[in-house]
Amino acid sequence: MILTSRRAGSTRQISKSFSCSMVLVPQFHRIPFYHVHKRQASFKDHLDSLKAKTIEEVIPKMKKKKSSNEDDVGSAGLKTVEQLPGEELLPEEDLEEDKEKSLEGNKNDEEGEQPKWHVSYGHHMVRGKMDHGMEDCVVSKKWNIEGKELGLYAIFDGHSGRDVAEYLQHHLFHNILIQHDFWTDPESAVKRAYKETDEEILEEVSGSWGGSTAVTAILINQEKLIVANVGDSRGVLCKRRDIEQITVDHEPEKEKELVESKGGFVSQKPGSVPRVDGQLAMTRAFGDGKLKEHITSEPDVMVEVLGTDAKFIILASDGLWKVMSNEEACDCITELNDAQEAAEELVREALYKRSLDDISCVVVMFHH
Repeated sequence: MILTSRRAGSTRQISKSFSCSMVLVPQFHRIPFYHVHKRQASFKDHLDSLKAKTIEEVIPKMKKKKSSNEDDVGSAGLKTVEQLPGEELLPEEDLEEDKEKSLEGNKNDEEGEQPKWHVSYGHHMVRGKMDHGMEDCVVSKKWNIEGKELGLYAIFDGHSGRDVAEYLQHHLFHNILIQHDFWTDPESAVKRAYKETDEEILEEVSGSWGGSTAVTAILINQEKLIVANVGDSRGVLCKRRDIEQITVDHEPEKEKELVESKGGFVSQKPGSVPRVDGQLAMTRAFGDGKLKEHITSEPDVMVEVLGTDAKFIILASDGLWKVMSNEEACDCITELNDAQEAAEELVREALYKRSLDDISCVVVMFHH
């Protein structure tokens, strides 16, 4: 089976039996999409047309279940099931059962040895108290590709609307995984996919205003971790004796030289944070067409093979990190053994500390 990108003239083959898109699903598995809000009508119509075209080209039959349209949704999401030729369709499950999934160890992982742990994951989101709707989107799921087990986790924190975050939720991982060198040079592949996806967004979605952060984590065979980010959504890896921030906060004051080298400026009003051209509180983001000359969508990428001292990973939007340090977040859940419970506890603690912004959190736990 051939996967195709929406970019003109771009066709890449992954494998004969694999079809991966954020709106399509891989063989054997039902994929929960944590897609939490009703789209604006015009953007929905646009995405539906893209989806219809892709489905006609790649998969003739697909069964879809749409998410709740509520604003304050917690952990609910969209579930999609595909009937593949010669394979048994997985039964429908309750949404409650999708809150936490467990990934068992493969007999042969990428490093040639069976992992000494299994992995579970959960997520939770809460709408903030700002005068706008929920603008965050989350991905938290598992894929099997070419005999490898992939955990895919992401936080997309939109601004000036939710359209860009929603587009990333549906398309960014797909664009990463169709890169020809993803398995051999993941850093280059991820950077290229981020750039291509941003170009799609500027052309098809955001126009001049909307934008989004991104923090994406790909866990291959439960040991090799590939993390990338733009903006101020953050990832933290908690180990037995250490806490490692695995992303970079792209703040205007820290990257002032980058902005100025592109012809922009960083300013700060009393009582506010530094902003690019007096507008955007980050130097790297998807979308934001009016500021694109002065910012970038190039991510920082980290590739690491996890050791047996890994305990859990936290990905979260700045609604959590504005009120909690890395150490406080790790301490908050260090005694918990349930990933979904841990995600909910982190959001609860951020609310207790009076966070006003949207809060989204993904927790990935390594059970030794």
